Amino acid sequence: MARILVKKRQKEFIPELNREVIIGKAAKHYVSDLKKPFSTMSGVISVSELAKPDGSEVKTDSGKAFTIFSPSFPDEFRRIKRLPQAIPLKDIGLVMAECGVGPETVAVDSGTGSGAMAMMLARVCKKVTTFDIEDEHLAVAEENKQKLGLENLEIRKGDFTKGVDAKDADLVTLDLPAPWEAIDSARACLKVGGFVVSYSPSMAQAMEMGNTLSSREDFLVIKTVELMEREWEIDGRKVRPKNKTMIHSGFMTFARRIR
Repeated sequence: MARILVKKRQKEFIPELNREVIIGKAAKHYVSDLKKPFSTMSGVISVSELAKPDGSEVKTDSGKAFTIFSPSFPDEFRRIKRLPQAIPLKDIGLVMAECGVGPETVAVDSGTGSGAMAMMLARVCKKVTTFDIEDEHLAVAEENKQKLGLENLEIRKGDFTKGVDAKDADLVTLDLPAPWEAIDSARACLKVGGFVVSYSPSMAQAMEMGNTLSSREDFLVIKTVELMEREWEIDGRKVRPKNKTMIHSGFMTFARRIR
């Protein structure tokens, strides 16, 4: 069982400067081995301190205080092994909200990669099956699955563009170089009324996917979107974006099988 250690930023008003000054930086640590002391920039935390109940104050050998608690799923998820171009949480969240993902949802995912989409879906869905053609991807995803304890996730090797053994799905997600080549397979997997969502890094891919879906009588295109996220810093009266630019992640095309 791991633990999380957090320390809030500390500020102090300095009369000579007539302003507050940061005297202690914020910190967060993930402690995986509770059988030995844990070293931080603020000192060493003993094994007995690490065993304290959630919400307790624990101190280093130099007297610096942290708060300790058990990790939740997002803490564990952020530590999975990642391959390049993993789908970010902001985009996964939109897919789940737009498609009404819930405890009765059966989902099929293609283009497993490190498994970010499939594993976050499995946290909520009844069952998720994900397919990839690369052995390296499958091995990484299986390792991540075991770390997160997702028994309702099945990881399989298969070329989705050539058809797979899956059906009666409420949702199909595609993270493929040419997702328009997988539309027939997606239809075969989906219930009528089920959603297909394609994730593409370039507009050229999104355009081809949207146009191909629109030309078919068995799918209704809902929309293609790009979701921007910008974090803000709020510190008293100082309010500003943390990042001056908004970084592109991908385009998502949403459609439903109607026949």
